[in-house]
Amino acid sequence: MNFELSQSQSELRDAARRFAQEQMLEVANDIEKSGTALSREWVKRYAEMGFLGINVSESYGGMGLGNLEALVVLEEFAKVSSAVAFPIFESSVGPVRAIEYFANENLKQRIIPEVCAGELIVAVAMSEPQAGTALTDLKTRAEIKGDKIILNGNKRWCSGGGHSDAYVVYCKLSDAPGAKGIGAVLVEKTRAGVSFGEQEQLMGFRGIPSADIYFDQVELPLDNLIVPSGGFPKLMEAFDLERCGNATMALGQASGALEDVLAYVQERQQFGKELVEFQAVQIKLAEMAMRVEAARLLIHRAAVNSEKGLPSIFESSTAKCFTNEIAREVTSDAVQLMGGYGYSKEYPMERRMRDSWGWGIAGGTIDIQKINIAASMVGRRFDQRK
Repeated sequence: MNFELSQSQSELRDAARRFAQEQMLEVANDIEKSGTALSREWVKRYAEMGFLGINVSESYGGMGLGNLEALVVLEEFAKVSSAVAFPIFESSVGPVRAIEYFANENLKQRIIPEVCAGELIVAVAMSEPQAGTALTDLKTRAEIKGDKIILNGNKRWCSGGGHSDAYVVYCKLSDAPGAKGIGAVLVEKTRAGVSFGEQEQLMGFRGIPSADIYFDQVELPLDNLIVPSGGFPKLMEAFDLERCGNATMALGQASGALEDVLAYVQERQQFGKELVEFQAVQIKLAEMAMRVEAARLLIHRAAVNSEKGLPSIFESSTAKCFTNEIAREVTSDAVQLMGGYGYSKEYPMERRMRDSWGWGIAGGTIDIQKINIAASMVGRRFDQRK
């Protein structure tokens, strides 16, 4: 058991940190003001730097590294902002990994290299107006008719909705009840019958587009089938890695806040001395650091124990739940320590606090993670309908 990054991992983290801090700070500020997603030019620059598909197999254009390396890079970009980190999230721990693990070879070769090259953005479409946490209640339906798949339905709360080029769509593929009838298909944005609602106006996540998606008799080739009916457990296995990515995005808000506020309290003076000289500030800093360090260890444990595969639901849910909670606490404390400057939109601290609340809702709420943890502990799933 080694709690230190290897030399190559440290070098990768440092390279990501330099790029993020030197190149992306002003970009993040512009995105926050405009609400527009990171430009395609920057996404392609990420690809050139090797920041996309870090843990994707080299045979599909990725770097072929492990989950830990991907999450280490993701945290450094998330410290700057959720929006500038999001393409890395999507390419390393998001829906692309479900394609890599479970799709047919033709679809893998068609989609994944394009994502790793920064030419294609893929998002996941899971939730629906009446199916959020109760995901097995989803109504979107795909029917296989001859050599075609016909898709109908609509999705809500899709991060990347209207902006991404393709979507991994969870849907009913048979009449089997609940999870037994659920699978997933890939839907390109340009397919006839695909349309989008207005962009959501959210509390945070500026620069991460979100919109309803509508599917009206959308025809897809059979190659676009990722997981057939009954494959819901496989999709949830892939989602365990996405939980680690969600946790890392939340961690980035907390660790970035801690770094900034640590510098602030050593510069800002009141009553003739630096803020850090006050014991109350010292105690608060220590509490923030303990939370950040513990969260990072939980995330890294899940990543390392999965090697290059997929994490366990217990470890990924524990990491996500704990990190989602501490991110809200740490960023709130940082805003308080910075006073008016923390509350001002001229500085990134209040943005981090808003985004931290979002990460505790996205990808499965904090409370549902606790249900997952308890279910793993007793070795069985709980039926919430009884």
